[in-house]
Amino acid sequence: MKAGRRAPPDAPSPDLRIEGDVNLSPRRRDFQERHLDAGTRSLLAEDARVFLRQSLSTPCLNALTGCEGIFLIDAQGRRIMDFHGNSAHQVGHAHPRVVEAVKRQLDELAFCPRRFSNRTATALAAKLAELAPGKLCKTLLAPGGAEAIGIALKLARHATGRYKTISMWDSFHGASLDAISVGGEALFRRGLGPLLPGALHVPPWAPDGIGRDSADYIDYLLEKEGDVGAVIAEPMRCTTVVSPPPEYWQRVRRSCDRHGALLVFDEIPIALGRTGRMFCCEHYGVEPDILVLGKGLGGGVFPLAAVVARAELDVAADRALGHYSHEKSPVGAAAALATIRCIEEEGLLERTRELGQRALARLDEMRAGCTLISDVRGLGLQLAVELSLDGRKALDEAEQVLYRCLEQGLSFKVSDGNVLTLSPPLVIQREQLDAALEILERSLRDVARARRRRGET
Repeated sequence: MKAGRRAPPDAPSPDLRIEGDVNLSPRRRDFQERHLDAGTRSLLAEDARVFLRQSLSTPCLNALTGCEGIFLIDAQGRRIMDFHGNSAHQVGHAHPRVVEAVKRQLDELAFCPRRFSNRTATALAAKLAELAPGKLCKTLLAPGGAEAIGIALKLARHATGRYKTISMWDSFHGASLDAISVGGEALFRRGLGPLLPGALHVPPWAPDGIGRDSADYIDYLLEKEGDVGAVIAEPMRCTTVVSPPPEYWQRVRRSCDRHGALLVFDEIPIALGRTGRMFCCEHYGVEPDILVLGKGLGGGVFPLAAVVARAELDVAADRALGHYSHEKSPVGAAAALATIRCIEEEGLLERTRELGQRALARLDEMRAGCTLISDVRGLGLQLAVELSLDGRKALDEAEQVLYRCLEQGLSFKVSDGNVLTLSPPLVIQREQLDAALEILERSLRDVARARRRRGET
């Protein structure tokens, strides 16, 4: 091996488990050896050979050959309920209306270069202005959420003349260099050297401890720094489903107004009905200056994100905010318009509120009967089950539950090492939701029983 190069580790450092599912753990290898056939393992080996490896991604867990509704279909024909979906599956996988809209648009106009307009993209921007809260009415489209965050950061600099930002530790705003600068997850920031200057961080809101006074800390920084251009935050932390009370964001809104900073809400994973409202910030009665959405905007079919801002922030006509080749993609816009129609016409907001309450009640019942569960949280169909033992994070037990559920056809994300994050498609049927929660309860019970057999408390 050449000097200065390190061999990739055979196993991840233990602290990586606090960021998300670990794709190099012994438990994953055991799952693959027991449940994947030779053909699938061969495909995964080829995938690892041709793709750069990275945490949480390659090497992969399994291989897919299809997806429909709430299901992923793996290479062995097994149907897996997808309660993860990279938060892009609000209307499920391959929704017929979205697929048909994309096919029709491909026949009519497949691509639109910059400097040209098209009716589909313009219709999408108009629809977003109609849906967005308050005075948000001017849009830019982007290929993905990280690029949209970059647009929001540049717009805030142009509009305020200030480059400093305040954001939260433990937050995630995308994996590009500018996005991880304002983000707060160690996995994405560790060892990369200098990030964007002026990216200040505060503890996220929490009901107790250091995060309890987070709004005061934001106001303090805004006053002391004096030249902060924007506060950028997730209105609700989507992975751990931590939702501050409305008065928290109302206080932050007042602080931004008082000190001349913009409020930027990142709703990339949770907009478009995930929380039971079209936009999460509607739960708090707070209107941001800039709203960023993405992931599910393309219907799980086309990568698409958007920045929606107040008209007064349309101040960069002579600058480039997001100079992307697919800036006004007619195909992406067609997918987005079809997605929004599905949400509106199929009553998915009401369904999400109803099923979310049903799921949260069921999770509360599980908590009462399972010593592993320390908390359950939810807003709409964004749900979390937190596992703890003797006041510590139950990291190993959370991973065990994940793989027991995968064995039975249920996929979800493990966040912060011990939080089971459940994000089903909004089109899920009540019976399907009940079946998924039964798998979860059975898996939790099995893991707890195994601990007792080993004499662990």
